[in-house]
Amino acid sequence: MDRKLWPATGGTIAAIAVTTTLDATGYTMLSALPLMPLAGLFWFLQRFSTQEMGLLWGQVRHYGVALAYPIFVLGVTTLVAVAFGAVDTSDTDWNKTIANIGLMSSTGILMVLITEEGFFRGWLWASLKRGGQSDTQVLAWSTLAFTAWHISAITLDTGFDIPANEVPVYLINATLIGGVFGLIRLMSGSVIAPTLCHAVWNGLDYPLFGYGEKVGALGIQQTHIYGPEVGILGIGLNLVFFACLWRKFTTQAHDISP
Repeated sequence: MDRKLWPATGGTIAAIAVTTTLDATGYTMLSALPLMPLAGLFWFLQRFSTQEMGLLWGQVRHYGVALAYPIFVLGVTTLVAVAFGAVDTSDTDWNKTIANIGLMSSTGILMVLITEEGFFRGWLWASLKRGGQSDTQVLAWSTLAFTAWHISAITLDTGFDIPANEVPVYLINATLIGGVFGLIRLMSGSVIAPTLCHAVWNGLDYPLFGYGEKVGALGIQQTHIYGPEVGILGIGLNLVFFACLWRKFTTQAHDISP
């Protein structure tokens, strides 16, 4: 391994190890928080600029893409579930649900920025770039690290854990979702744009579709089919959006190349 990649590799292993330990010892609700001091420490040691970390606003159009992604995937998933009679909202408290969506989508922006996005598409992204990786390699490695970091949450007894047969589907979806976040980071040059996307995704997904064994406000029991993160339909829709965004990125890269 190139010595220039040691910081990125070591930092990723440390993040996964700390989070897995917290998940294994009943502290899942705190398991993302160590990403903040880790990213801060490595940022300081490697002396990245704020631009390298993606701490800039970018262009407005990229925020449109960031909002379009969760709205498209979760919206279409909901419509398909309704069409096939998989939705049951007879016991749903919509006032509470709407409040949860608003709270998670707004306050989640700061929490996601200082944890997952700040680490994977902030510090790790910058570290991989400094290590000589191409844009495509940075996208691939940061996305795989993002997926690996989530494994303990869905396989250990955390409350977010899912049946073993759903784990492969979740990992595929997590990779596609992380890939979309990464493409938004790549196209915008900003970690803030994918942070918005990530926060809105969480804010819509968990209240509406639930997590682990918990059923969401839509009352969908067959999340292995209709879940945006654990469902087969999710794979299809996430793949479609990723493919469209990838095509847009490669087209733009071709247009500006000499």
